[in-house]
Amino acid sequence: MQDGTFSSLGHLQETRRGNAYARDCPTRQLLDLIGDKWSVLILLLLGEEEVRFSRLKQRIDGISQKMLSQTLKSLERDGLVTRHAVATVPVTVSYRITPLGRELLGALQMMIDWAETRMPYVADAQREFDRRLSIADHREAL
Repeated sequence: MQDGTFSSLGHLQETRRGNAYARDCPTRQLLDLIGDKWSVLILLLLGEEEVRFSRLKQRIDGISQKMLSQTLKSLERDGLVTRHAVATVPVTVSYRITPLGRELLGALQMMIDWAETRMPYVADAQREFDRRLSIADHREAL
């Protein structure tokens, strides 16, 4: 196997050039698609059912209308969701996950499951780290 490659489901894919991930690396491209704060949450909701824009806004705590719109456009451009508009007054717009998006959601499920079960341990580790840092800072101040 060539340096900088790995076998995935029987296919060789270039993932790295040297020690840095290349701009066109599939892993980096995937992280660009889902690495923001909102994409996975939107895909999760659309994985349940087709959802209207206003309902997505209500269900995702903290997302602005502008950010929701931008993220949906990006997911649509990437082929992960489709937009469906009905000519009503005002226009009714809903979104649904595509087969490609559902496939990605399936691949993400292991990470989602990990987050659901392991984030309390991460929070514990953060508190312990902060406690140790606070003690060290206190000692330095003396």
